Parts: sequence; structure tokens; C-alpha cells
Amino acid sequence: MSMDDLKTSRRGFLMSSAAAGGALLAAGTARAEGADPLITEVQDWASGLGDGVDATPYGMPIEFEADVVRRNVPWLTADPISSINFTPIHALDGTITPQGCAFERHHSGAIELRKEDYRLMINGLVDKPLVFTYADLERFPRENHVYFCECAANTGMEWAGAQLNGAQFTHGMIHNMEYSGVSLRTLLEEAGMDAAGDLSDKWVYVEGADASSNGRSIPMEKALDDVLVAFKANGEALRKEHGYPVRLVVPGWEGNMWVKWLRRIEITDHAVESREETSKYTDTLADGTSRKWTWVMDAKSVVTSPSPQSPITHGPGPLVITGLAWSGHGAITGVDVSIDGGANWQKARLAKPGEKMALTRFYLDIDWDGSEMLLQSRAHDETGYVQPTKAQLRDVRGLNSVYHNNCIQTWHVNTDGSAENVEVS
Repeated sequence: MSMDDLKTSRRGFLMSSAAAGGALLAAGTARAEGADPLITEVQDWASGLGDGVDATPYGMPIEFEADVVRRNVPWLTADPISSINFTPIHALDGTITPQGCAFERHHSGAIELRKEDYRLMINGLVDKPLVFTYADLERFPRENHVYFCECAANTGMEWAGAQLNGAQFTHGMIHNMEYSGVSLRTLLEEAGMDAAGDLSDKWVYVEGADASSNGRSIPMEKALDDVLVAFKANGEALRKEHGYPVRLVVPGWEGNMWVKWLRRIEITDHAVESREETSKYTDTLADGTSRKWTWVMDAKSVVTSPSPQSPITHGPGPLVITGLAWSGHGAITGVDVSIDGGANWQKARLAKPGEKMALTRFYLDIDWDGSEMLLQSRAHDETGYVQPTKAQLRDVRGLNSVYHNNCIQTWHVNTDGSAENVEVS
């Protein structure tokens, strides 16, 4: 770079810095109207010693963030043992979900299973049935991938109209974590699959160790593609509620297939058609018939802030609109945001390029004039699919379904900055 180029680059930097400073002033973040005692007076935190390095051997969130927690809706289920709670997506940023905030779904409660007592059996149409211990799994070549896990019932209460007032409750049956483990293909190859013959019509049945014996059938094509037998999440051991010590990860497919406390993998020549893939996790249409094998979670998005649990508190001026988008078919390629209920759309800024079967964070920076807004977001994925409106979904699916609602969500933002769940279909 020449000296002239360097001077030009420096002038551009100074000009952009000045512009950024002006934006901050306009936002009211730097007012010098009088002495601020938080600056001019010595505060308690600067007047003594803080905690030592061993005060919390396992670090916990500070007390000032005590409201950033999972929450359930008591009336959704008869008992919390077979129930669900919700990720506080309205209070998070970025894309990685802390394990302690990641939603839970149990069919018979979260069990305690020691690593030393863990066993994983592979049987069925294999050359040699095998049983692995936890220590055995650790010796196989390892992979790391970031994936979202979404319950098929996420947003399910919204089919008939606006119901739950908060992004945590309408869209919080989702998390996005970095999983570490062994590919399912590696373990199946270890057992040998010659006995299965032609694999194109074979299935893998996976089963959990909890009392519900949750089990699902997975087509062999998917099983050999990207399914992971995972024992770490975000760098540490799985939490009990997420299937410690070992769970299945089925990228892009409904969360019920991500079997926790994985205990058995069986190669079969047919789908088992268990309770969780017949009477449950099928999509009932208007005429009473049901679609099955609707495994993939279609492209979806939601504005997480502003939203009912994350209102605007600073008044008119610069406003950051943000949210999440994802697709089980691959990477998110774009997100549109509307502030007028879909009459007009603006292209949002992706925090980084979308990744396959992972959450993508989007932002739209606007100058809010204090007027009402009907906030919406609309996701696009790499297949060309565009997130539909609720009316478009209802035209195809009716109102009898519970699962796979990926409609555009609307928040009504009031002039005081508060927001509520409304329907603009």
C-alpha cells in the first residue's frame, strides 16, 4: 500500500468513526448534562476485594441475569415429567445456546445414568452385533459440528391463532449447540453391514434408555450421511436433561428423532413405526388423514427483539431489530424483515454466512420514529424455499395439525415500545 493509499484509508477510517460516534450521540448514549455519580463517586465495587478464583469452581451466570432461564407453560401438559420447557431466545444473542438455557423435552423425565454404566448395543442386520461402553466410543475418530435441534411442536400452539405472548414460548423449543462425537456411519461400519444386503431400502431403529423407551426409525440414507452419536455439547459433557452421557444428533430433522440416553441401534428391513412416528409426530390434515415421515424442519425465522419479552425501552431513535433463522434443508441465504405486517420488506444483515442446519443471526438497524410496527421476518434457504405465511400453510394443512408450523410470526409493537403476539396471516 502506498503512502497516499494509507492516508486515504486513514481518512476513511476517521470519517466512519466520526459517523459512528454521531450515531451513538443520536441514540442518547452519551449525555453530559451534569455530573454522573457512577463516574464521579467511588463505588462499592471499586472499594474492596472481589471474589477469589475458586469462589465458583463451575462458573454460573451473575445474579443480575437471573431472569434468563428456561420456562415452561404449566397448562400445556398434565405433568412436568412428560413435558417441555423453552429456551429464552429473546434474551440471547449470537447463535450458540448455553447448555443451561437449552430447552428440555422429556417423555418420562430426565434420568441419571453414569458413564461407567453406559452401554450402546448395535444389532439387527449386522455382521457382528456389538456393545460399546462410553470409553469405547471415546476411542473412535471424533467430529465437531454446530446444529440446531427443534421440537416438531415448536410454534404448534399458533396454528389456530396468536396464543402465547413471547418469542420464548412461541419459538423457544429450539437450541443450537456444537456437538462432539462419532459419526453413526463409523459405528455401523464397525459392526459390518454386509448382512443387510442392499442398503437402499434399509432402516435404522434407535432407542433411548429412559422408561419411555422413545424410539424412532431413520432411513439408512440419512443414517449414513450426517447423523452423529454425541457425548459433548459446547465443549463439555452433555447435561442430564440433554441425554447424558450419549445422545443422537440428527441434523435438520425434528427433535424427537434426536434420541437421548441412546442405548440401542438396530438395522432393519422396514420402519418400526413406533408410537412416536404413528400416533405422534405425524401431521393431521383438514380431511382427517395424516402425513407421516415429515422429518425435515422447513425454513423458519422469528424476530427475538423487539418482542413481547424484549420491549423497546429507550424510546425513538436508532433501534436494532434482531432474530434467528434456520432450515433443516441446509443453510440460510437471506432474511427479510417487515415493519408493516408484510406490506414492504427490507433485507436484513446476516451476522455471518448461514451454515447448514444451524441457526443464523440476523440484524436490521433502523431509526424508529416511535410509531406502531407490525414486525415480521421471512427466511430464505439455499434450496430457494421461502418461509410461508400462516394463511399459505393453512391452505395446504388446515387447522388440525400440531407439528411443523414454520409460518411467519408477527409482533405488534406499540408506541410505548411494548409488544404483543398478533396474527397477520
